[in-house]
Amino acid sequence: MKINPYNSVQQNPYRKQIEKTEKTNDVEAKRDKLEISSEALSMQKGTRIEKERLEKVEALKQKIDAGEYKVDSQAIANKFYDFWNQK
Repeated sequence: MKINPYNSVQQNPYRKQIEKTEKTNDVEAKRDKLEISSEALSMQKGTRIEKERLEKVEALKQKIDAGEYKVDSQAIANKFYDFWNQK
């Protein structure tokens, strides 16, 4: 076997891998971006009706916890009857 000193290989066989990692380190990581429209922000705040409903529910919870809430069974039965007998 003849060794030719003029065409000797002077490359690092792992050089391509090193260059790849260097390139990936240079590239900035892309980040996700979230944008919420002004309409969506106003919807998240809630409406006047939702606030009033929440206040009513809290008042009912307090009455139930205190044992002051009384259920009118006759009124409930009438509502069921009216609902099921509608034409």
